[in-house]
Amino acid sequence: MKKFLYFFLSVVIIVLISKVYQSSLPEYSPKRDYVDLENEILKAFILAEDNSTIELPEGHFLFSQSLSLDNKKRVIIKGKGMDKTVLSFKGQTQGAEGIKITNSQNIVLQDFSIEDAAGDNLKVSDTDTLTIKRIRTAWTGKVSTENGAYGIYPVLSSNILIEECEAIAASDAGIYVGQSKNVKIKNNKAYYNVAGIESENSTNVEIHNNEIFQNTSGLLIFDLPGLTVYGKNIKAFDNQIFDNNQINFGVPGSIVSSVPKGTGVIIMATKNVDFFNNNVSNHKTSNLAIVSYKVFAADKDLESGSQISKTASEGIRFIDSEFEKDKGYNPYPGRVYIHDNKFSNTYRFPTLSNDFGKLWYIKNNARIPDIVYDGILPEGIKLNSNEVRICVKNNDNDSFVYLDAENEFINFSNDLSLFNCELKL
Repeated sequence: MKKFLYFFLSVVIIVLISKVYQSSLPEYSPKRDYVDLENEILKAFILAEDNSTIELPEGHFLFSQSLSLDNKKRVIIKGKGMDKTVLSFKGQTQGAEGIKITNSQNIVLQDFSIEDAAGDNLKVSDTDTLTIKRIRTAWTGKVSTENGAYGIYPVLSSNILIEECEAIAASDAGIYVGQSKNVKIKNNKAYYNVAGIESENSTNVEIHNNEIFQNTSGLLIFDLPGLTVYGKNIKAFDNQIFDNNQINFGVPGSIVSSVPKGTGVIIMATKNVDFFNNNVSNHKTSNLAIVSYKVFAADKDLESGSQISKTASEGIRFIDSEFEKDKGYNPYPGRVYIHDNKFSNTYRFPTLSNDFGKLWYIKNNARIPDIVYDGILPEGIKLNSNEVRICVKNNDNDSFVYLDAENEFINFSNDLSLFNCELKL
């Protein structure tokens, strides 16, 4: 009886602590004083020619429709600064994006803010050589599932630089690069998003010197099924990734809606990932997780068909329980090297908001691990085989969990010795 009472009181204390740690969704509410220059700025986009510059004046400007460029070369779009030139699409009635650029070459966007688009604030597709510099993208007010999916969203593009930008309150990812190659994401800030920064199905990506904080999850390096290209060769280094513990406000059924709050970094199904010299701290689920797509597919929880139809058209990726039909897709991570990072945590107890946090109470003595590996492998492949090798070495203050998730956690372990190796990437 005493043992039961002790157990009951322990659970009550844990729940109370968890409630204290819960935080409400944040708010971004800058003061705005709108000026009507919609027709003039819209005309500048419509009439833009190759080798031209669109000069955006100082002020806060309200738009009812998207601004777009198609099939342009060597065009610069520049404002007077993130705090001085603000393009707002609050109440937008035509188009989904704030700014949409397609089929172009050598495009530069710099020194302005984009706010409150119905869909994505800035979407660039099928474009070669793109510079996005000192752009702030945000949704104002209290963060919400109704916010657009992506802040900065280049897709199916190449030779991309995203530098010194800010991304705030996206319901999917603040800075997202999808199905692209030769990408540099550096010196940015991402906060109040579901995912701060995400590389998806992209190749030759460098993510460095970014501050990623107060999102649901900080950095996602994903490879997903059902797409025409797959990703590899990702380097993430010299980033500050901390305090990503916000409530998940992603669209139900989307990949990011299944991302556990309080996860600093998730590397999923991606190959050749070099993660080094990062500072990852203060997450309630784990500082870093390396997982198979099977972990997400097993947690499929879609809403009504109308919701799925609406959001799929906006580019949101949903969980695919039939991913194995994609014969070109490999759902397992491989050749991932986690080394020379600093991990730390001020939280004493895991969150109870997701199954991982609950598992730490049951299997890990209520300790939050720094590095988690699910251990799910392709059929017939052994743990240390070269194509699925995971190496963890020379990190500061790291604690480790091997889940053995496919076997009901039978071989759950904190033993890092099998993964104490090096990779040449």
